Amino acid sequence: MRGPRPLAAITFDFWNTLCRADPASTLHRRKQAWHEVARTRNLPVEPEVLDSVLDHVSGLHHEGWMRNEQFTADHAIDVATELLASVLGAGDADALRDAWFDASARADVALTPHCATVLAGLSDRGLRLGIVCDVGLTPSPLLRGFLERHGVLACFDHWSFSDEVGVYKPHVAIFEHALVGLGVDPDETLHIGDIRRTDVAGARAAGMRAVRYRGVADDDDPTIEDAAVVVEDLRVLLEW
Repeated sequence: MRGPRPLAAITFDFWNTLCRADPASTLHRRKQAWHEVARTRNLPVEPEVLDSVLDHVSGLHHEGWMRNEQFTADHAIDVATELLASVLGAGDADALRDAWFDASARADVALTPHCATVLAGLSDRGLRLGIVCDVGLTPSPLLRGFLERHGVLACFDHWSFSDEVGVYKPHVAIFEHALVGLGVDPDETLHIGDIRRTDVAGARAAGMRAVRYRGVADDDDPTIEDAAVVVEDLRVLLEW
C-alpha cells in the first residue's frame, strides 16, 4: 500500500463495494412491473414473452459490458420495445419505460457492512472520496438516489458513472474522469472494488493503487492478476 506520496483520495466501486443488491430480484421486479402494464393496458402479449424479452436485453447488457460497449437502461428499453412493437399501441412504450424505472428505483439496495461508518470517517480525515462505477440497467440518477436514501451521498466529492462518462472500467478514461473531478494525481489515489478485470486492472492502468474488497463478492478469476492487498472489511481503510 505504500506509495511515493500520501493518500489524498479514495475512489470506490459501487456494486458489491458500496452497495449490494440481488440482480435477479431487480429483474423480477421489472418483469412483474411489465406484467402489470400489459394487464392494465390490455396488451396482447403473454407474460412469458415479456419475460424472455427482458432476459434477452439483460444478456445484451452483459455482453456489452464485457466488450466495453455502452448498453444502458435506455438502450435496453429501446431494444425491448422494438421487439414488442407489433403489440404496442399509443403510449404503451412510454408506460413500459416508466414501469422499468419505477421498478428499478424500488430495488432492495443496502449498503455493504460498515460502509456508512467508513465513509464518514474517511471524509472526516480530510480524504477526498469518489465513485467509479460500471452502471448496469439501473441508471446513475437512481444510484445516487440510493446513496442519498442511506445518508451517504454527501460524503462524496465526485462520481464517475459509466452511463455519464461513456465507458466502462477498465478503460482508463473513467478513472481519469474521477482523478480530474477530485483534483488529485494517480499516485496519491487508491481505488477499491471487487472485480479484478475492471477495478484492479483498471486502477493499475491509470497509475492508482488498487485494493480488492471481497466482503460481499469474491472474484477468484485466475486469469487476471489480483491486487497486492485484498480485504474483507472496509474498516481497515480507517486503520490505514
